[in-house]
Amino acid sequence: MTKSLLLALDQGTTSTRAILFDTTGKPLATASRPMTQAYPADGWVEHDAEEIHRISIEVLREAVQTSGRDVGDIAAIGVTNQRETVAVWERSSGKPIGPAIVWQDRRTAEVCDALRAAGHERKVTEITGLLLDSYFSGPKIAWLLDNTPGARAAADRGELLAGTMDSWVIWKLTGGASHVTDATNASRTLLFDIHRQEWSRDLCDLMNVPAGCLPRVLDCADAFGELDPAILGRPIPICGVAGDQQAALMGQGCLQPGEMKCTYGTGAFMLLNTGDQAAVSQSRLLTTVASRLGGKTCYALEGSIFMAGAAIDWLGGELGAPGGPKGAEALAISAREGHGVVVVPAFTGLGAPWWDPAARGAILGLTRDSGLAEICAATFDACALQTRDLIEAMRADAPHAFAAGAELRVDGGMIKSAWYCQRLADITGLPVQRATFQETTALGAALFAGIGAGVYASAQEATKARPDAELVAPAADRAAAEETYARWLDAIPRVRG
Repeated sequence: MTKSLLLALDQGTTSTRAILFDTTGKPLATASRPMTQAYPADGWVEHDAEEIHRISIEVLREAVQTSGRDVGDIAAIGVTNQRETVAVWERSSGKPIGPAIVWQDRRTAEVCDALRAAGHERKVTEITGLLLDSYFSGPKIAWLLDNTPGARAAADRGELLAGTMDSWVIWKLTGGASHVTDATNASRTLLFDIHRQEWSRDLCDLMNVPAGCLPRVLDCADAFGELDPAILGRPIPICGVAGDQQAALMGQGCLQPGEMKCTYGTGAFMLLNTGDQAAVSQSRLLTTVASRLGGKTCYALEGSIFMAGAAIDWLGGELGAPGGPKGAEALAISAREGHGVVVVPAFTGLGAPWWDPAARGAILGLTRDSGLAEICAATFDACALQTRDLIEAMRADAPHAFAAGAELRVDGGMIKSAWYCQRLADITGLPVQRATFQETTALGAALFAGIGAGVYASAQEATKARPDAELVAPAADRAAAEETYARWLDAIPRVRG
């Protein structure tokens, strides 16, 4: 291959960025734009899909221009995205019929509750690996069709298209030529049979989503279409797509069963590769598609922590810890040893393995000499303790995947703190591999694109571009960590809804 560059588009929840990589995984240029989020009602979160399209073009252009490299050197584009956020748009004009409904949005909670009460959750979980929760995409599509005048009839006539943000962005970037998604994004909709690897007609009927409006499902490394030449001056193939957490799993090189990663952003998401086995969780974890390459599906167990970096932001924004996250970290480091304070940051409920949307946050164990430093330390610990919850659940669900020498690979904004990474290792009892390059999500999208374009001969070759990592070993004395975890487990029932 003479073309030696890979361009990644990372369409996130709060920003959209583009990063140009060489084939060794070295970033050459980055461009990023913040995005508008709207909160029109309690529990509602929306994006402007047209803004996402516009920003996507801007960052792609800026990254290439900043790099000083020739567009002709770009072998392929990879796309990664916030997974469960959806849009519905007109097939003829490409105009959205309404706002994009974000993964955090809870407006479909009552619909999911009703389906659960009617006894449908077991079937849904067997087919999709997911729980009936408003987190996922299918009910959001139905809501847009039912609450936009004329939309339901238009969809029945085949005039509307629907999809997650990868589908929307690719449709626009290809000038309406490609209505596609990949297996990882499809697996997050409550509409996709992860065993047969196809849309489930039964679930489309159950969720009241016309199957005809859904995109074609491709491998993560595949032919997704060509970039409109008007955007960068020439057509470039889009050869890789994956949801953000699966892209990070690839970027971290977790190709073998038992390899796992956790990304600490606004929330935190932990995935454990289970290979070709779709592990059935008894711990209310999600079974999801980790990747699909060459028609072969790899699965993962996933656990979600709703508040990670957002909990640290709360320390400064609402509790007044000065100096942002670094100031909160400094206070946490200064906290009194054995302070006994527990913070449960269940501001929007608890994620896996509890899945309790009615849970609410609490600060427990306060004494007269407790202060902001102790609350800061307990909040950082809460992120590590929730990770421990996920590890224990995964160990129970997939003991075969937890071989001797298991380690946790981590990335995301929070792991810039060496102190937090040490707490994470101590509390989980696992060695932590701290990535030296944080944007593993974008890197994973670029690697999938490289596989699809033939830049890499295999996934194994592609992951040689994985970033270096620093090993953080857990403390040898486990007593203090076990005491901290016991306090956490005692606190959880106190905040449950």
